[in-house]
Parts: sequence; C-alpha cells; structure tokens
Amino acid sequence: MRKMIINGGKKLKGEVKISGAKNSAVALIPAAILADSPVILEGVPDIKDVHSLKEILELMGVTVSFENNRMKIDPTNMKSTPMPSGKIQSLRASYYFMGALLGKFNEAVVGLPGGCYLGPRPIDLHEKGFESLGATVTSEHGATYLKAEDGLTGARIYLDMVSIGATINIMLAAVKAKGRTVIENAAREPEIIDVATLLNNMGAKIRGAGTNEIRIDGVEELHGCRHSIIPDRIEAGTYLSLAAAYGEGVKVQNVIHEHLDSFIAKLQEMGVKMTIEEDSITVHPSSNLKAVNVTTVPYPGFATDLQQPITPLLMLTKGTSIVTDTIYEQRVNHIPELVRMGAEASVEGNMIVINGDQELKLTGAEVAASDLRAGACLVIAGVMAEGTTKISNVENILRGYDDIIGKLTDLGADIRMEESE
Repeated sequence: MRKMIINGGKKLKGEVKISGAKNSAVALIPAAILADSPVILEGVPDIKDVHSLKEILELMGVTVSFENNRMKIDPTNMKSTPMPSGKIQSLRASYYFMGALLGKFNEAVVGLPGGCYLGPRPIDLHEKGFESLGATVTSEHGATYLKAEDGLTGARIYLDMVSIGATINIMLAAVKAKGRTVIENAAREPEIIDVATLLNNMGAKIRGAGTNEIRIDGVEELHGCRHSIIPDRIEAGTYLSLAAAYGEGVKVQNVIHEHLDSFIAKLQEMGVKMTIEEDSITVHPSSNLKAVNVTTVPYPGFATDLQQPITPLLMLTKGTSIVTDTIYEQRVNHIPELVRMGAEASVEGNMIVINGDQELKLTGAEVAASDLRAGACLVIAGVMAEGTTKISNVENILRGYDDIIGKLTDLGADIRMEESE
C-alpha cells in the first residue's frame, strides 16, 4: 500500500501546467472505438483511469499505444467482447463502453461501473436513452446486457435530470443510428463539446453540443482522426485553490478560463488577487479573505468536483462559509479528515459549515482519501499544515491527477510517495 507523505508549511511559488481533462479523456477513449481506422488523441493525462481504459481496450482486441501524453487507438481488429467485471469495475467512466459498443456492434455486455462512492449514482437515464433508440436493456449478475437486433433508430429523448454521463452515452450510441436523434435537457459541460468535436472530426453529424438541445443525424461509418483534449478545468481549479491558500505567486498555465467562470467569480468574491490572461491565471498572495457560500449546480454553475478542493481555502476566510452540494449530497467525507487536522468544520443536514480563521494553523495527521476530489482537498490541507501529513488510499488521487507529486515538488512542496506494509 502506498501513502502520500507531505511535510507541510512550505509556501508554493512558480508555474504549473495543467494536463488534459480527465473527464474528457475517459469519454474520448471509448468514443474512439466507433472509428474504423486509427484515432490519435493528444494531451491525454497520464492517470490511473486512462491506464485502466487502455487495458480494457486491449482486452477487446484494440491496438493501443500511450506515451508522452499521446494515445493511438486502432480499433481495426476489434471484437465485440463481453466485459462483465474486472477492470470495468475500477472506474466510473467504464459505462461509456455501453454507448460506444452499442453504437458500433448493436450489442454490449458491460459490468456495473465503479469509481468513487459519492452516494447513489444510478444509470437509469442512460438505459432509458438506449431503449428510446431501440435497444433492449436487461441486467443480470451485476452486468448490463444491451441489444438492438434491428439496429438503432434516432429518437427524441428528454433527460429527466441533467446528466453528463447520460448525455455522452446517448451521443455515442446515436452517432450511427438511422435518422435523427434529439437529446433535450442535455448537459452543457465543456467535456461534452470535446467529445462532440472528436466525433464530428470522425465524420459524425452533431449540432448543439454545449446547449441544452443536441441534434445528431446518424451516419453509416466513422473514420480515424487526430484530436487534442481540452485542459482539465477541475485540475486547474484545484491548483488555483492551492495557490490562493498557500502560494507566494503561482502561475497556472494551459487554462481555458471561460470554463472556470463560476469558480473564478467565487475566488474574486473572497478577495483572491489574480491576473487572468488568455491561457493562464496567476494567483498573487492575498490576505483578509472573506467567507462565501458555495452551491454546486450543473455547468455553467459551480462544479461539484471543485467543492472539496476549495474547502481548505474557505477555512482561511473571516466568517462562516456554507457549502451546499446539490449534485452529490453525500460528498462530505473530507470534512472529518480536515477536522482531524484542526479545521473547524461540520456537516449539518445537507450542508457543510466551515468556520473560517485567517490565522488558522492546521496540524499534520494520518488521513484517508475517500475519493478523488476529497484526496485533492487533503493534499492542499497537507501542504498548508505544520508537520507531516500521511494520506492513505492514494490510488483515488492518482485516478485523476497527472504527475501530482512532480508538479507540487516543482512549486516547492515537500511531498513524496512511500510504500508501506
């Protein structure tokens, strides 16, 4: 078992470059199998989830190479292979193989997805979408069986709630369906635009990605192409929080700041001093930060994935901040760990209440990363704390942060990975 060891109390300074978006990559990689010739993805983050997806592709006969953040996916000799368990259960985004395999082969057997536990995360919206396109969906022995004996046919599909996963999965299934598919109440995240851009470069006909109505006219075949992944807005937000909490001038590079509008607005409301340029944001030392309330909502609102990374910064403000996560109400496991380090925070109903202290001194402790973004929160807290912080369950962090040890070391942090019994 590995642990992340952080000797805190060292202010950060310098530049950090943001990697390609994890939440794009985990959808783009399954999307690539819809092509009948090689797809090259550039800017792929070197994270655990990507390596898991690579192994799943190879099990299906796909030839994959991955080096220097460039992935070549050749599905020419791919077979329709049932994937009831194993690697499929190690990450949430494995469910994108449902839509991709259904779109390519008109059938799929996929195990129930894994990933971080953040409370109930049902896939019924995905299944309703597949059924609307003409597939039969059954569940047996922990796996979902999808079959469209007469092929898929375009349909008008209204999503009862905004869902990134369902929006992308239905897109993947519909690109080769007969006729037109319209997804209403679609999610609008930048990652959805990224997936639609890849599919259109492959020969798909998708319009409206980034709005709440996406129109897809089915095509008979898709071809390979080259595609560059957008920067990771969640990684960027994590480093912006860290820089604001414990930086002495940190420049965050490779950022599309429009993707972070609601997050940046919240930092500015707190009093964080920043210089925003075309593809970078420099965070300057800031003092006398004000408490703010944060409510997570679907894009373009404040992202649920950023409520945990911003929490250590809220602890340094004057006054009481309240965080309400309307996406995942049970996303609160970071709070007991922060309290262990000396934070004054609590969970009250569906709210996180943080009593800020501008003179707060956290103390290093042994803590556990219950999920990916909780882990990022604890890394920030560990950098801020006096003494040594040991974070277990680091595999959760490595699922989504490319070279986090190297990037933090370059900024001046004392951080390393340690093998333990």
